[in-house]
Amino acid sequence: MNIWLIRHGMTVPGEEGRYQGFLDESLSEKGRAALVRASFSPSHVYVSPAKRARETASILFPDAEQISVPGLREMNFGVFEGRTWKEMENDPQYREWVDGMCLGPCPGGESRAEFSERVCNAFLSIPEMEDLEKEKSSKSEDLIIVSHGGTQMAILERWGRPARDYYDWQRPCGCGWKLSLKESENTASMPDQPAAAEHDAIELFVQEGVCFIHQ
Repeated sequence: MNIWLIRHGMTVPGEEGRYQGFLDESLSEKGRAALVRASFSPSHVYVSPAKRARETASILFPDAEQISVPGLREMNFGVFEGRTWKEMENDPQYREWVDGMCLGPCPGGESRAEFSERVCNAFLSIPEMEDLEKEKSSKSEDLIIVSHGGTQMAILERWGRPARDYYDWQRPCGCGWKLSLKESENTASMPDQPAAAEHDAIELFVQEGVCFIHQ
């Protein structure tokens, strides 16, 4: 199976370099104009419930049913949302978070570990939803997810192959990855592994980076 992880288009806060997280901003005029309709038309796509993700999916795949997956939302940056790093460079809470490699909890928000666990659990729930969708149609389709940059990075830090660092999976707005979903031979060959190890059986092999923006 092929999986497409696509980042939403640009927003005004994004253009200004502001942390967005749970802020529910629409695409900017520039962001809408940059996106182009995809060359293929799936029956359905999985989306973050954020406006910027749903609006992006509507432009790329206008005929597709959108299936909202709340766990695919961007990281909750708490009190940092709506602000730029420049505005917070002397904020002690922000300095503490940055000095901790941005791994600790954002005040009023999530830590990266909490965020990644949420996103990965949401991703693991999609195959069950996909089975229900397949009952509606006999056509075999790729699995398409329109969400956020952080969402892509969290999923691929855990399962992307070849393995890369979290930030190395980042892609521009309107872009993403086309991947092949495979079962890990290493885990599959170890029947005595606990059930939790089934999560590690997933491997997402990069086929290509993709963009749905005007070149």
